[in-house]
Amino acid sequence: MKEPTTKAEQQREQLLRQIEQLARRALFGTLSETYRTCGTPGCRCHREGPKHGPHLYVSYRGDKGKTTGYYVPKAVQAEVRKSIEAWSQLQENLWRLAQLNKERLIPTSLRKNRTFATGSN
Repeated sequence: MKEPTTKAEQQREQLLRQIEQLARRALFGTLSETYRTCGTPGCRCHREGPKHGPHLYVSYRGDKGKTTGYYVPKAVQAEVRKSIEAWSQLQENLWRLAQLNKERLIPTSLRKNRTFATGSN
């Protein structure tokens, strides 16, 4: 494989390496914490005391378009948080890569400043 020669090519290669690493640990979804009452009628959580929690959940849009999710056990919460953040960084890096790809295919000097809707400058 030949070495990247331009700054844009170097940025592109660096992004590709970062994307590969992020993709290995990325989890799709959003995090939420809940506090709940338990099933013990005499427990403080049913009166003035604090509820139990926080309990961590990951929510995401399922195959049929409905929001679904799952509980995250305490033992893996830190890793799940990092993995959700990796998903966000992965999306940002893919967007940057797409911009660099556009620049590579259609240099700025060849682009016209027109919009699709009006065709005006």
